[in-house]
Amino acid sequence: MITLHHLSDSRSQRILWLLEELATGYEIVAYERDTATRLAPPELEKIHPLGKSPVIVDGDVLIHESGAIVDYLIGKYGKGKLVPAPDAAEYIKYMEWLHYAEGSAMLPLLLRLYTGRLGDAAEPLMPQIDGETANHFSFMNREMTGKEYFVGNSLTGADIMMSFPLEAARARGLLASYPELSAFVERMQSRPAYLNALEKGGVYSYGPATS
Repeated sequence: MITLHHLSDSRSQRILWLLEELATGYEIVAYERDTATRLAPPELEKIHPLGKSPVIVDGDVLIHESGAIVDYLIGKYGKGKLVPAPDAAEYIKYMEWLHYAEGSAMLPLLLRLYTGRLGDAAEPLMPQIDGETANHFSFMNREMTGKEYFVGNSLTGADIMMSFPLEAARARGLLASYPELSAFVERMQSRPAYLNALEKGGVYSYGPATS
């Protein structure tokens, strides 16, 4: 049985979504953020020294990096779904997007998050951060023009990985100028497996807007 150590309002939500897409058995150990600091609770350090989420445990296997978790779960439980065949022309593009999500797309968002806490002291940095944001999000928007998924004609692990930075950007109003990316987020958030994961995962500020 797979165990997902799941922190509310975190990257862990996309792993929960993946597990629902795979329709494989799993259990959730839930953790709540500190209401004042928004940090993960110290109990997570008992699972992995970094005290971060997501972490999965599958028998003797423990994995804590989102991309590695996605790769592992699809490889072991996907039965050929959610990934192009290794000899397919799309496979390299799949691997590129799978790693781009954390390696590149998250960087301008994290820079905005941390410099936002500096107030006026961050002002000299903002032109460069704005430029990097526009550079990456314009690139992604162009790549998604006329497409439903980042790779191929069906959902893959790349879409699941890319969901988090795009949801985080949308929640901060950064996708207003990028209609292809906004439409992608809406499509992903309407999937039954996504909605099931949302119901099981608890608080998730980046999920579908409610009114």
